[in-house]
This record gives sequence, structure tokens and C-alpha cells, in this order.
Amino acid sequence: MNKRLWIATATAAGAALVLTACGSGGGSSSGSAGGTTTIKLVAADYGSNGQNPSQAYWDGLAQAFEQANPNVKVDVQVINWNDISAKLATMVQNKQYPDIVEGPGYASFAQNGLLYGADDVLDPAVKADLVPALAKAGEQGGTAYGIPFVSSSRSFLINNALWQKAGLPMNGSQAVAPKTWAEVETAAGKLKAAGVPVPLGLPLGSEEAQAESFMWAINNGGGYVDSAGKWAVDSAANVATFEQLGKWVDAGLTEKDPGSVKRTDLYADFASGKVGMLNGMPTQLDDIKKNNLAVTWAPLPTAQAGQTSQTMGVGDWIYGFKPGGHAAQIKSFLTFVYQKANQVKFDEEYNLLPVTKSAVAQVQTDAPALVPFLNALPAAQFVPVSNPAWDTLNAQVKTQIGGALKDPKGVLGTLQKAAAQAGQ
Repeated sequence: MNKRLWIATATAAGAALVLTACGSGGGSSSGSAGGTTTIKLVAADYGSNGQNPSQAYWDGLAQAFEQANPNVKVDVQVINWNDISAKLATMVQNKQYPDIVEGPGYASFAQNGLLYGADDVLDPAVKADLVPALAKAGEQGGTAYGIPFVSSSRSFLINNALWQKAGLPMNGSQAVAPKTWAEVETAAGKLKAAGVPVPLGLPLGSEEAQAESFMWAINNGGGYVDSAGKWAVDSAANVATFEQLGKWVDAGLTEKDPGSVKRTDLYADFASGKVGMLNGMPTQLDDIKKNNLAVTWAPLPTAQAGQTSQTMGVGDWIYGFKPGGHAAQIKSFLTFVYQKANQVKFDEEYNLLPVTKSAVAQVQTDAPALVPFLNALPAAQFVPVSNPAWDTLNAQVKTQIGGALKDPKGVLGTLQKAAAQAGQ
């Protein structure tokens, strides 16, 4: 795995939390007169704009697990992806420790000694089935705490009809995708002249600004950390990246205010034919099919000709909290969660990439549209999810980095200081 990590992501992760039977915190054992133990699963919602929520998946999985394991009950709570980090932090602050979480990063919880090591809650056969590069990203200090649940990679996405309308080059039915930023700029100018509302989509709003920034930065030799793993948020490469993005905004080649644009909203605009090109992900496949869009998927463009295109990898996690003392029950539930059929069902439901070798083989057969994203994953760059300071920096990047379009040095410098302080 490439060690120059910048963003985690997001794109999609899971965790289960165990609480007491009455829902209180503090880590006491839970149970009932019949000897039933209740564990609480807190999971992220992977639905889009209220559609296809993840609650049904987890409710069905919990019910099937309980039928096979009558002495364990799973209390499921699914939380919107944009809210889960804050709500989870509040749970921990109030000592209402969950037992299993499916979703965002694990690093700060692991640093504070709240999590089980993966070996304590994961069957060896499941551990051996995990994709090695993803499993490695779940380690902190040589111990695995985060267990990968789903993954994703990114590609450049073009609306072929708008491309052709702008008189841009086609290769048969496919757009000839820009390979460099100079070619992106030229294409965006022609799309604007053709009346395309958003020539280049640039979602730097609070939903996933850290990911969008990362994709542009790594294709200019930048990233959140350098090759030694030290914070490099305000590196010259990152400053130059935002200077270029800012020029495109000023030229009217993007949305008027990318810092207020959320990824989900931009994807909806792409599906409705308002966006010429953007950094895309496999979760868009259903909307593209539903709207009968002809599109081209291509490698992310690089700052200069001759550079190798870099893609971003995203992993979402499952991890178990120790205070409830339910390692055995967590292990039993996770063994069920990671059965191939259950993994494949979730991956194909949300167009996400599997994290087990057995599920990868199945998805390659069932969902050929996901194969290019699977092929890109082994060489993808990830954000530094194992660094406890990332949790703090990630939250600040989401709300502040849009300002770097106007003041690259100032905003990136502020974020660099925040990363350094969070790591102390």
C-alpha cells in the first residue's frame, strides 16, 4: 500500500457498538433473566438523499443472526453518514460506550485504549480472508484495531452527451478524457461555452471536502503527509494545487462556490445532466443507469504530462469497544457479518468494493461494472486513518479547506498547525 496517505474516507465504513441491555453506558454487563446478552450496533447509513437506507440491511442481518444465536440480541442504530462521527464522539464522552461500530475512523478510540484488538474479536479464518492492503490500514502501532468493512476507489467521470455537444474529441462512443490539468481547463472552457451549467464539478463542501482535495493534491505530488508520514498539509505542492483550483473557480469553470457544495448534491446534478465532468465513484453507477446516461470513466488527470495518475482509496471500518466486556458476542456477530453472502449483498446493494478475498471473487462475476474500481484499489493512496490526529484534522478540513480556493497559504497553514497540535 502506498504510505503517502491523506484522506480516509470516505466513502463507506462500518462499526458495531455494544451497550448494556437497558441502553446505559459505563461498560457493565448486559443481560436478562433468560441469560440473553444485548449488544448494540451503531452503523453508518449508505443510502443517498434518504433513498435505500442501510437500516433494512442491518435489521435483516441482526434478525438472522439472532435466530441462529438465541442468547445474543443485536440492538441496531443506523446514523446518517454526515452525523455519525459527532454522535459517536458524544456517546464516548458520556461513557455510553458502544460495543461495535461500523463506519468512520477508529484511531483516536484505539489510542485511548477503548478498543479491542482485531485478534480479540475476529475469527482467524475471517482475518485470513481480508484483502491484505486494507487490513494493514487498520493497524496502529503494529496492532490491528480497525477491521475493513467496505472499500472504494475513484475515477474521473465524464458525461458523453455534454462532451460531444461541446465539440470535444470522442473515440467512438467514448469521450477522449483529459489526462492533464491543462486539458481539463481546455475542456471545461468548451463545456462552459456550450452552455453546460457546471463544466467541472468540485465538491469542497462539508460532506467530503477532504476526499476531493486529496484527489487533486496527490495528482500534483502532494497529500496530507509526506513520504516519511509527517504532516505536510501546507506543502508547496498542496498550495499550488489550490492556486490552480481557485483559478478555475474564478474563471467560472466550476460551481460559483465549491466550498458550499456537497458531494451528494453534485452527484445528483451529474445524474440530471447538469455537470460535464467530475471525480466520481462507483456509488454513482445506479443513478447513471437509471437516467440512461452515457458516460466515460477514466484515470484522474495529473498536473503535468508524463505523471502517473494516482487514485484515492477509501476504507470504512468495523471495530469493537472494550468497556462492555462482550468480546465473545462481538466475535460471534462479526463472524456472521463477514460471511461471503452477507458481504456480497451489502457491496452490490451500494456499489461498494468488497474487503474479503472470497467476496472479491464473487463481485467480479456478479458486478462487472465494479471491476475497474477493484483493479485500481491495490495501488490507491489512502488517508492516514491510523494516526489519531487524523480524526481531528479530518473534521477541520471538511469545514475549512474550501477557503483555500481564495487563500491557499493561509488556510493550509492553519490546518497544518491544527494537525501538529492534534498530534501532541
